[in-house]
Order: sequence, then structure tokens, then C-alpha cells
Amino acid sequence: MKTENNNFFYFLMFLAMIGWGMSWVSVKILGRYIDEYEMILFRFGITAMSMIPIILWMKHSFRIGLRCFGIVLLASLSFFAYMKFFFLGVKLGTASLGGAFVTTMIPIITFILLALLGTKKVTRRELGALLLGGVGVMTILGVWNKTLDEILVIHNLYFVLAAFLWALLTVISSYNKRLSALVFTFYLYVVTVVLDLLFFVDPSAIQIQTFDATFWLHIGIISLLSTTFANTIYFIGIEKLGAGAVSSFVFLVPFAAIGLSVLFLDEKISLWMIVGTLMTLFAVKILNHITFKN
Repeated sequence: MKTENNNFFYFLMFLAMIGWGMSWVSVKILGRYIDEYEMILFRFGITAMSMIPIILWMKHSFRIGLRCFGIVLLASLSFFAYMKFFFLGVKLGTASLGGAFVTTMIPIITFILLALLGTKKVTRRELGALLLGGVGVMTILGVWNKTLDEILVIHNLYFVLAAFLWALLTVISSYNKRLSALVFTFYLYVVTVVLDLLFFVDPSAIQIQTFDATFWLHIGIISLLSTTFANTIYFIGIEKLGAGAVSSFVFLVPFAAIGLSVLFLDEKISLWMIVGTLMTLFAVKILNHITFKN
């Protein structure tokens, strides 16, 4: 019975990773309707509200201390900037490139940041993995068959900034030792929405009546499927299966983003992108000591 339950949960984890990959496609489509600040308001406002019954069901406490709130505030600033560059990169570039490039860059940059902070000691094997990851990233960008001007386009810069900011968010969040990851994420979304409302967006100026069914479908996807459902399953998976088993599922995300971009956006995928993604994911596997199990 336990094996059957685990198999069902593995299926839920698979769906969660597909949800994360789908977020790149949905943001590309939503870029036709709203700007980055409006997207933050819709996505994380809906997500935060949908997380309340889940947190209550899981019997987590909403209590937050001053130190934890300070960590949440710093994380929210990084998260807010990440979402801005994530949105702009996808809007000006392609969802497939962003999904492959950013999701594979994040764990590599996170590892480098932790090494610079002295949290991790870099072995020769890991140094070789970093080199492999660097070559993989350059291959994803297609540096071997493009001019410098083609590589240094603005959306590639946005993707680099997005990957760095998410890695920074990961490091900042690691200092949270008291709040559950789910509650911490809830407050992260709430503070991000509050910052958005205070400084960047006027809800009364949004022409909601002009939004069609496609808009609301993809708002639902990125809010409820890609965020609430996927994050909840991921956090439960860490408790149920362990971080090692769950981390291996993250390898599905870039390929989900690539495949769904081809299917729904008719984007063209180069061989360089596939090869580079495989190289970078192998580097991530080495850096994070991930093992794959049946």
C-alpha cells in the first residue's frame, strides 16, 4: 500500500513540475494583456488567498517573529525583482529559452554564492561540474554559432538577472529556520503583493472588463496550478519523500517548458538548446549530489 501511495505521489510531483514548466508559456501569453506589475498583483494575490485553507488544513501556524519577517522582506525584494526580469525576458524573448536557461542556471549560481559565502567547499569534482555547467549555459545560448550582438540581446540579460535574483532569494530564504517553508512562501507572496500595490500598480486603472477567457485561463494556470498546487506538492514531497528524492523531479522543469512552448507557442527549438540543457542538468546533478531512483 505504501508503494502505491508513493507512486501516486510521484505522479503528483510529475504534474507539479509540468505546472512549473507551464508557467513560462502562460507568462508569454499574459504579456499580451498586462505588464509585469499587474501580473505580480494577479498571480500572487490569487495564490496567497488560495494558500490560506491549505496552511490551515496542514495545521501550520501563521505566527511570524520580527526576525523572520525581516528575512521575508529581504526575500520579497529579491523575488519582486526576479518576477520583473522573468516577465520581461519571456515577453521579449522566448518561453523555451527562458525555461531552459533560467531553471538550469539557478542551482549553479546558488552553488557559487554559497561557496563564496563559505557555506560550501568546492571539490575538484564540483569545480569540473561548474565548468561543464558554464559550457552548457553557453551552448543553450548558442554562442558557438551566433555573433556577439545576437548573444547580448536584452532578453538574455533579463534571464541572467532573473537566475541570479532567484539564487539570491534561495540564499536569503535559507536563513529562515523557524517558519515552515509553506508559511514562509505565503508571507513572501503577501509582502510582494503589498510592495506592488504601494509603489507600482493602481488596481482601479486595470481594465478588467477587457480580459477574455484566454487571459483568465492562464492567470488560473500560473496562480493555482503553477504556484499553489505545484509548490504545495513540492513542500509536502520534501516531508513525505525527502529532499533528495524530490530534487530529482526538478530536472523535468526545463524540458516541460521547452516541450510546452513548442506545443502551445509554436516556438522553434535548436539542437544547441537541448544539448546545452542536458549538459547543465548533468552539472547540477553533480553539484547537488542527486541520485535517481526507480
